[in-house]
Amino acid sequence: MRRYLGALAFGVIGIGILISLAVWQLQRLDWKRGILANIEARIAAAPVPIPADPDPEGDRYLAVTATGHIGPGELHLLDSIQNVGPVWRIIVPFVTDGRTVLLDRGYVLDGRQNDPHAGAVTRIVGNLIWPDDRTSSTPPNDPEKNIWFARDLDEMARALGTEPLLVVAREDTGDGITPLPVSTEGIPNDHLQYAITWFLLAGVWAGMTGLLLWRISRRTA
Repeated sequence: MRRYLGALAFGVIGIGILISLAVWQLQRLDWKRGILANIEARIAAAPVPIPADPDPEGDRYLAVTATGHIGPGELHLLDSIQNVGPVWRIIVPFVTDGRTVLLDRGYVLDGRQNDPHAGAVTRIVGNLIWPDDRTSSTPPNDPEKNIWFARDLDEMARALGTEPLLVVAREDTGDGITPLPVSTEGIPNDHLQYAITWFLLAGVWAGMTGLLLWRISRRTA
């Protein structure tokens, strides 16, 4: 009888822990969905003028608009899009209201990055972001060859003589450049998979507990 109780307690405690972890992940799933919904609402909101002193946290994803013109120079950032392949983001200086900011106009296909871009843009609509593109495996940028691998705002701002502030266009700016608007696609939300995993492990634990009880009963017999 003592063997039965010990095995049963072992099984119940283990199953309880695993199910509690699964429920916690479901709670995290709801929390993450709320955050993503808030970000999507900020991205799609009616645009406002670019703040005079934007905050990297409070103004992240803020929808903005500005009038002005594209300044001289552009940077080519290598990127990749699913079902498209390698592309080049075109990043330029945009002069507006006595200040100059970085503008991510979107992308062109590989081989088209050196095509002439007239840049006859007078109004832009986009979103502010402070990107974190660089990882431990990202190569260093090569400004001399105009090959960039990460949107390092300080480095790009020095190269183009702008503020370290980036607007990602969400509307077409012409010249055959396809907009690549800010979205939540790159923000991971794996809590449902985690919850399913914990529930499956709880089922396995229950099966192992049943097997253990059966073996104990056989030995007792």
